[in-house]
Amino acid sequence: MERIEIHIGTVLPMDVANIDTDSIIPKQFLKSVSRIGFGQHLFDELRYLDKGEFGIDCSKRKKNPDFILNNPIYEGASILLARENFGCGSSREHAPWALLEAGFKILVAPSFADIFFSNCIKNGILPVILESKQVDILFSECKNQNILKLKIDLFSKCITCREKNIFFEFFIDDSSRTTLLTGVDEIEATLMFKTAIKRFEVERDRKFPWLGINPTEKLK
Repeated sequence: MERIEIHIGTVLPMDVANIDTDSIIPKQFLKSVSRIGFGQHLFDELRYLDKGEFGIDCSKRKKNPDFILNNPIYEGASILLARENFGCGSSREHAPWALLEAGFKILVAPSFADIFFSNCIKNGILPVILESKQVDILFSECKNQNILKLKIDLFSKCITCREKNIFFEFFIDDSSRTTLLTGVDEIEATLMFKTAIKRFEVERDRKFPWLGINPTEKLK
């Protein structure tokens, strides 16, 4: 996955609390596990006026003109700003897949559902937790369709906007921070120890042959 070190992007403000994963990517799109093809269906039930199905051509569908994601001034936005408990509901990993493919690298909210937060980290999205009053300030800067651009520095763990005199620090645990800075996910991290794992399995089968495990079939 792509690393996140310093990101500068436009904010898409969704002034809504408790946005659940079924809203982010509705259940009918969970048929595929390919990780691609979900971006066009992000917030599908809010974004379009008809019911969508996975694999259809969304360019021919009628969009909801009142939904913020369809506002052309936010085209190319990569930072999604929301209220508390973002990503609640079921633990579907399709939600961060859809967000990432739609171009969102950073999410900012007062709180996130735990499993959703973890899924974001595993897929290269940085969920930033700020205090509610800090989120209020960011939303106020987005009023009347004012475009807000932010700089997110994962090295120093801060959000800034010099033009608006914004400087907010945020906390992220060291493990999540390292994952995003290096772009190394759990599978890639495990494969770094491939030789040691294979050596362990060979030695285990030498000592305990009755387990009946053939080490030559492991980690080819």
